[in-house]
Amino acid sequence: MDLRDFVALCEKQGDLKRVTAEVDWDLEMSHIAKLVEEKGGPALLFENIKGHDKSQSVFFGAYSNTRRLATVLGRPVDMSMVELSYEWMKLSVGELIRAKEIETGPIFENIIEGDDVDVYKIPSPKFYEKDGGRYIGTACFMVVRDPETGEINLGTYRSQVLDAKTVGAQILKGKRGDRILQKYRKKGEKMPVCLVVGCDPLLMLAGSAMVENASEYDVVGTLRGEPVEIVTAPLTGLPIPATAEWVLEGYIDGDNLRPEGPFGEYTGYYTEELYHPVSKPAIEVERIYHRNDPIFLAASVGRPVNDNHMMLAFVRNATLWTELTKMGIPGIQSVYMPPEACGRFWAIVSVKQLYPGHSNQVAAAVIASNTCTYGLKGLIIVDDDIQADDLPRVWWALATRYDAARGTQIINRGRSTPLDPALDADTKFITSRIILDATIPFEWKEKPVEVGMSPEVLESIKARWSELGLD
Repeated sequence: MDLRDFVALCEKQGDLKRVTAEVDWDLEMSHIAKLVEEKGGPALLFENIKGHDKSQSVFFGAYSNTRRLATVLGRPVDMSMVELSYEWMKLSVGELIRAKEIETGPIFENIIEGDDVDVYKIPSPKFYEKDGGRYIGTACFMVVRDPETGEINLGTYRSQVLDAKTVGAQILKGKRGDRILQKYRKKGEKMPVCLVVGCDPLLMLAGSAMVENASEYDVVGTLRGEPVEIVTAPLTGLPIPATAEWVLEGYIDGDNLRPEGPFGEYTGYYTEELYHPVSKPAIEVERIYHRNDPIFLAASVGRPVNDNHMMLAFVRNATLWTELTKMGIPGIQSVYMPPEACGRFWAIVSVKQLYPGHSNQVAAAVIASNTCTYGLKGLIIVDDDIQADDLPRVWWALATRYDAARGTQIINRGRSTPLDPALDADTKFITSRIILDATIPFEWKEKPVEVGMSPEVLESIKARWSELGLD
């Protein structure tokens, strides 16, 4: 699948609206997308962007509901997020299907270099009034290679247009991309990068996952059941998707930082750049590649729930479930990281308890997981009769099974994201965490008896449903 396949599927399913009227990239386009998204509307393909070539279009809403997430994964559109996460987990624990390198691809249909490079010619939006400028990267990923191991990393970092030949990259401290950048700095070299905007939407999801010890290309190939086709970028030698829509190729000088931001983040708040300019890595763009009639992929940002939150929640559901499975933790029934909690800060896990202390083991495994070690602030554990995404039942468990003294653990120091607006500016990388164990203790001899309906009477009623006139 590439982005065009996905657009065609959405349109076939009645889940796409083509906007042919002229819209302005400056606030108008992003605001239209946000309003439609909040009403649960279709994905949008803007085909007439003010000041840009009519051959270019912008696609919003790839991930903003479970129907389209299911389409991304190639699954039935009526599946829930938990069901889709389970599908991801089942597929990803199999043997990796490695990417397949081919000689050339549609991405090289147009090559722009030298003085002709002008990032402003790409129809990137300005999202909100207080943003620092236009953002080419809200649904993109950056391809880099570890200079020591040769491993390829796809990382998602917001990317602001700084000038015609420079694009910012918010590579946060400690992330895998930052660790790789520091290796280049120590070698006294610039880091080769390719910024990919528009491709198989599953690649974007993999790029936002915290994948270690594997290429995200191989993860997507495993999920798809066939290898991702890649080509080699001529200047940097980096692998890029053969059917990508836009690719910016260049270098990051780790010692040449540029002011970037502010930006209305997925938390629903602005980051500290609103008050204090912050210098960050920047991509010196040397070449731009794009397909004929390229589609620019963008994602809504701001307060929940939008594209970013659905994407983050789905990916973290899936990767957490996968990690717990690979750890051999028994009894996991379902996993949910609510998009309303920005898809990152809270997790809910349903477990079928098999022995005393089982729920504590699950809590410890979640906290130690690669997925939740970064940014998690709260974890709720519930029994197996409650699905992790059944929030009314989760509240019921907290009301009737949770005892604060018995079921609460506070972890004082955990790794955090500096984008969390609840943290003080001086402690942006450290957060506290709370575990709420809302399970009935396994070792209790006398457990609370739940009120339930008679199975025999229920069967009798079902047989009389039509007679009762309740169809």
